[in-house]
Amino acid sequence: MTAVLQFHSQSSSKRIIQSLIQSRSIEKVVVFSHEKKVYAPWPKCEGMGASSLVSGKALEKIIEKCDTDFLLIITHSHAIHISPGAIERFIDVARATDAGMVYSDYCEKIHGDLREHPLNDYQFGSVRDGFDFGDIILFSLPAVKQALNQYGAIRDVTHAGLYDLRLKVAIDHRLFHIQEFLYTKVHSENVIEKGGGLRERHFEYVDPVNKAIEKEMEEVATEYLKSIGAYLEPRFKKIPVSMYTYPVEASVVIPVRNRAHTITHAVRSAVSQETDFAYNVIVVDNHSTDGTTSLLADIAQHNPAVKHIIPSRFDLSIGGCWNEAILSDMCGRYAVQLDSDDLYSGPDTLQKIITMLRTGEYAMVIGSYTIVNELLEEIPPGLIDHREWTDDNGRNNALRINGLGAPRAFDTGLLRKVRFPNVGYGEDYAVALRISREYRIGRIYENLYLCRRWAGNTDAALPIEKSNRNDAYKDKIRTLEIRARQKLNKVKKI
Repeated sequence: MTAVLQFHSQSSSKRIIQSLIQSRSIEKVVVFSHEKKVYAPWPKCEGMGASSLVSGKALEKIIEKCDTDFLLIITHSHAIHISPGAIERFIDVARATDAGMVYSDYCEKIHGDLREHPLNDYQFGSVRDGFDFGDIILFSLPAVKQALNQYGAIRDVTHAGLYDLRLKVAIDHRLFHIQEFLYTKVHSENVIEKGGGLRERHFEYVDPVNKAIEKEMEEVATEYLKSIGAYLEPRFKKIPVSMYTYPVEASVVIPVRNRAHTITHAVRSAVSQETDFAYNVIVVDNHSTDGTTSLLADIAQHNPAVKHIIPSRFDLSIGGCWNEAILSDMCGRYAVQLDSDDLYSGPDTLQKIITMLRTGEYAMVIGSYTIVNELLEEIPPGLIDHREWTDDNGRNNALRINGLGAPRAFDTGLLRKVRFPNVGYGEDYAVALRISREYRIGRIYENLYLCRRWAGNTDAALPIEKSNRNDAYKDKIRTLEIRARQKLNKVKKI
């Protein structure tokens, strides 16, 4: 086996290098550094200068030089403690399963506290570049060379080389997850925490600082979709003529459960919209128990535009509540989202959205939003405008990222055919992918919406098990969507 790691400093990298050279399974250790000449004064070690361990050129260079069966890549070597026997376990599993790539669960040591960090199984739809494989990955070099021969060399990229490699390997080879904690990642004492967990990476792909990185990732993902026959050309169906009659032009839809301290503000934001058309506000109250129901009943009694629905079913999540609204005979020609703890940024938000939908070109319109605190003060990362979206490639790139923005608005007639999955996470993403498969999505890049973050609604404090479950569901959505797109493209081998 050949092991590869990024060199940081003598003090931070020495420990893991020593553990690698002591392993009988490792024949060579390649130490990468930004310096042109790398000093590696240890047995079995070889220095190599490269801009980045994950660059296409660096990976191609190391693969060409490898004459072993396996390649072990350690992405953050300064923070890793490998358990005794872990390397041999990686190899045993790779040989037993004929996997092209193997990864494992790990532990985290944060401020002296040891925590388990389980990972998700890899699915066919696990194509997002942020899929968590941990910091140690084992590749089968025969599988790697076969993939590169069949699907082309690793792209000449600075940041997306490893992403490109694993997507190519995954086309014909299994990526195997070892559900064992084989190493520990140690975080420094100055690690920034939020909501009890590590700094979230949810908005990295919309940060302008990462624009060059995200462009590379999009190019790699697009080529992958072409390789498996799931890429869609920018050709869109026309919006079908609706068979329904509608009581109003638009409905603001607010699903809610137990938001007594925010629902009044949300409804007030909705009913204060200034438009040249008639609209109503449909609030689907999912059997609240904290006083939300009485608040809504009082609001609806004094404002006939507010429609207060309490479903007869008790098994509904957010998606199911949306279906209650759009299937109601009170729903308007267009349905526009507003979460129960958020606000529209101004009285013209609804008008701007419906004006775009009225052109008839779009089945769905998505605006931009600003992250604020409970006092409505802007907090980092501020405006989320998803400018990475393009009309030509947005629906392909949507399979790589984890969300498409807000507020979301739909052609109700089409939405009644598609409908929402009855889940409380990813329901909007599922519908957006389904719509984008055939229809055009419009974007508004100015701030239309204030997304309030507070202790009760942020995903930053989710336990790892629930976060994994949410991510696995979105990967399942991607699996379904990629299969559907392959079928649409008449790919014979699915």
